[in-house]
Amino acid sequence: MSHAEHSPPFLATLRRKARGGACAPRRLLLALAASLVAVAPVPPAGAATEILDQVVAVVDDDVVMASELRERVRTILQNIEARGVEAPPEDELIREVLDRLILESIQMQMGERFGVRISDAQLDAAMARVAAQNNLTPEQFAVLLEQQGQSYAEVRETIRREMVIQRVQQGSVNQAIEISGQEVENYLSTEEGQKLVQPEYRIVHALLPEPSNTSPATLEQHRTHCAELVERIRSGEDFDAVIGGSSGEYTFQGGDLGWRKLDDLPSIFQDVAPELKTGEVADVFRSPSGYHIVKMADRRGAELTIPQTKVRHILVKPSEILSDEQARERVEELKERVEGGEDFAALAREYSEDIGSAAEGGELGWTNPGQMVPEFENMMRSTPTGEISDPVQSQFGWHILEVQERREKDMTEEMRRAQIEEFLHQRKFEEELEVWLRKIRDEAFVDIK
Repeated sequence: MSHAEHSPPFLATLRRKARGGACAPRRLLLALAASLVAVAPVPPAGAATEILDQVVAVVDDDVVMASELRERVRTILQNIEARGVEAPPEDELIREVLDRLILESIQMQMGERFGVRISDAQLDAAMARVAAQNNLTPEQFAVLLEQQGQSYAEVRETIRREMVIQRVQQGSVNQAIEISGQEVENYLSTEEGQKLVQPEYRIVHALLPEPSNTSPATLEQHRTHCAELVERIRSGEDFDAVIGGSSGEYTFQGGDLGWRKLDDLPSIFQDVAPELKTGEVADVFRSPSGYHIVKMADRRGAELTIPQTKVRHILVKPSEILSDEQARERVEELKERVEGGEDFAALAREYSEDIGSAAEGGELGWTNPGQMVPEFENMMRSTPTGEISDPVQSQFGWHILEVQERREKDMTEEMRRAQIEEFLHQRKFEEELEVWLRKIRDEAFVDIK
């Protein structure tokens, strides 16, 4: 009798079907990624049959165990069942899952060589995001996992592995991707590109249906009622409470339409949406269906204007020969000299220890919100235009600053170009990732047992 005939059926299937080196198809990679934190019950205690673990593949300096393969296949099958879709043939699934595990092993070994580390704080934040996606606190998420037979520590380790793999992929693939300005321009000029940068709106809608045979008097009565509800909402009452409190002949239909591009909105809203600011309620209007009350719950990707500040500064750093207090006194003295009529730029070139700006007379140019460290930005925000600030301390030392100008900058075009560039980068990343995964798979030593 052959060695395979002594093996559990699972491994016999593997040996018959899993030999070879093809990279897992993208459709499977996506399905596996979605299943990584799936909750799966453990086998009942005291099972009659004990299956001994075996090495199913040697991957460079690592191995893939039969228990890993069985567990991953079981998890994926449970997710497929939960989604109500048809599972692929078992031998095909086993072969593809094994290839996925091989790829994971290769990438984890690369992460080890590259020195990729995920800190506890980063992992805690990732676990919190997963919990939030399930509308749970981290504590509730941990309890749920334990209740359903999944180890919180194992899920945490799975997410850590995925974070390592993601960093390895980004570091290896991103360096092969370049997006030129001309590519952005070309895509922005297409119909697809124009739709991509369209603003998105989240509209909350209420419809008071009106049959075609409704009398003019009743229509006017209903319009008046809807207008009164609009005024109540505009005065601060909750939209859902106001609409939900209307009953009888004034029972409304509708709800939250979710995020939609302008072209994807029902035609009756396409003229209304662009005119509404976030939180605003439109005047009542009528369509063949009845009277509509529309509120702009939120909007994004429309015109973007940000406040900018043009500023210059002088920095003095504490050192072994200059105490912190002496550094503060020096910038205080420099402030007095500027206010006494000396040239700010000349003093910055002579005394400022900010290498990047000293030669330019302390000029930092136009700054955007969030660009500077908090202490500096807070002082910049509170200093009137044309005046010299009080000394302010940051992680770099002691500063005085002068706010030269303020303006509102239209960043709409820059935002749209950045949106297109991000889209093109992600599309190229997916393409290059497939190429790179095949390459590392072909270059690795893999022995399927």
